[in-house]
Amino acid sequence: MQSLVELLLYQPEWAIYVAIFGVLLACGLGFPMPEDILLFTMGYFAYNGLADLKYGILVCLAGVLIGDCTIYFLGYYYGSRLTKIKPFSKILSPERLERTQVLFHKWGNRMVIAARFMPGFRAPTYFSAGTLKLPFRVFFGYDFLAALVSVPALVYAMYKFGDQVDMVIEKAHKVQGGIAILIGSIIAFFILKHFLFKRKKAS
Repeated sequence: MQSLVELLLYQPEWAIYVAIFGVLLACGLGFPMPEDILLFTMGYFAYNGLADLKYGILVCLAGVLIGDCTIYFLGYYYGSRLTKIKPFSKILSPERLERTQVLFHKWGNRMVIAARFMPGFRAPTYFSAGTLKLPFRVFFGYDFLAALVSVPALVYAMYKFGDQVDMVIEKAHKVQGGIAILIGSIIAFFILKHFLFKRKKAS
C-alpha cells in the first residue's frame, strides 16, 4: 500500500479517483493485487484529506462492480473459448474453474457473495456464473449486496484508524532491515531442509 500512496501522494484529487478506479477494474479481471489494499488506500487518502470519503466509497463501489460485471459477461458470451487465450488462461485455469463450479453446486447462488471474501476465487467465480448462465439480475443482486457491505466497511475502517497506520509505517521503516534478515533466514532454512531431504532420499 505504501508505494501506491507515495505514487499518488502529490497528484490532484481526480487522479486518485481515476487511478484507484482503474486498478480496481483490473483486479476484477484478475490483475494480481488484493482488492482490500486499494480500498484501504482510498480510506487512507480520505483520512489525510486528499480525497472525499463519500466520493471515494462511490468510486470504489463503481470500480469493483464494473470489474465484476465485465468478467461475468466475458464468461456469459465467450465461455471456455476465453480460457485458451492469455492472460485469461492463467487466471481462469481449468482446475480453478472446476473447483469453482463444484463450490457453485454446493453453495448455489450464495457463492457469488462468498467469493468476494475468498482471495483468488473472485474472477473464476464470476466468470463461472456467466458460463453457467446465471441470470444477470441474480448475479448483480448478490454481488451488489456483498460489495455494499465490504467496500464501505474497508474504506471507512482505514479512514477511521489512519493515525494508527502512520505509526505502523514509521515502525516498519525502523525494523525493515530486521524483517528482511528474518525472511531470508526462513527461506534459507527451508532450502537447506529440502536439499537434505533429497540427499537422504537419494542415499
